[in-house]
Amino acid sequence: MKIRQINCKTALSPSFLPGLDYSLNPYRGCEHNCAYCYAPNVLKIKRENWGNFIDVKSNIPLVLSKEVKNKKGGIVGISTVTDPYQPIEKKYKLTLNCLEQLLKYDFPISIQTKSSLVLRDIKMVSKFSNAEVIISITTFDDNERKLLEPYASTVEKRLDALRKYAEVGIQTSVFFGPIYPSISTDEIPEIIDTFIDYGASKIWIDSLNLKQGVWNSIKKNIFSNQEMYKAFSKNIFENKEHYSTLRKEIFTFAQKRNVKIVDAF
Repeated sequence: MKIRQINCKTALSPSFLPGLDYSLNPYRGCEHNCAYCYAPNVLKIKRENWGNFIDVKSNIPLVLSKEVKNKKGGIVGISTVTDPYQPIEKKYKLTLNCLEQLLKYDFPISIQTKSSLVLRDIKMVSKFSNAEVIISITTFDDNERKLLEPYASTVEKRLDALRKYAEVGIQTSVFFGPIYPSISTDEIPEIIDTFIDYGASKIWIDSLNLKQGVWNSIKKNIFSNQEMYKAFSKNIFENKEHYSTLRKEIFTFAQKRNVKIVDAF
C-alpha cells in the first residue's frame, strides 16, 4: 500500500447527494478495496490502481477549522467517496480531528461507513445536536463479504456498531447496498427484521451498479466460489427482473414492519 501525505485546498465541498449539503473526504483512495466500488470511475482512477494507494489529506482539519467559521450551516456527509473509517484512520485520526472542528459549530453530520472503527468516536458523535450514522451492509454471508469486501469489517461487527450507536440515542440507518445478486426474496424478511432489531430507523437500498470495469473486478474475486459466481451471473445478465422483484419484496415487508425505505435503485 502506497501512502502519500498531501495538502488539500478545501475541506467542505458542495454535495449533490440527497439530504446532504456538504461532503467531507479526509482520504483519497480506500483500503477496503471493495470489488464493486465505483469510486474509481467517479475519481477517474484506473481500477487496477484502486486499493493500492491512499492519499492522506494531512491539513484537512486545519482547512476545515477555517471554513466552519464562515460556511453556512448544513448537513455534512462524512465521507461520500471513500470510507472515513478505513484502517488508516487508526493512525492518522483525520476523521476524528475533523469531527472536533465540526462540533465547535455543531454542524449536522451524516457518517457512512462499513467499519466498526466508527465506535471509537461514539462519545464525540453523541455530542452533536444532529447526527446520523449509516452502516453499509451488503450481505449477511460473511464468506461472500470476504471475497468482495476483503478489508472491511465483518458483518457481525457492523451490526454491533449499529446497535451501540442506536443504544446511545444516535439516529441510525443501514445502507443495504449494493444488494448482492446472490440474495433471494426469501431472505428479505430476516434481513429487514435484523436491521430493525439492531436499531435501524431507516433503510437505504441500492442495486449493483455495473459501471465500466466493475464486473471484471467482481468476476475475478468470486470465480473461486462457483455457486456465488453462477448466482451473480444469472441474476445480473439473465434474470433481468431480479432486482425489481427484490425491491418489491423489500417495500412490501418494510410496510408490515413500519420501517422507512429510501430507494436508491
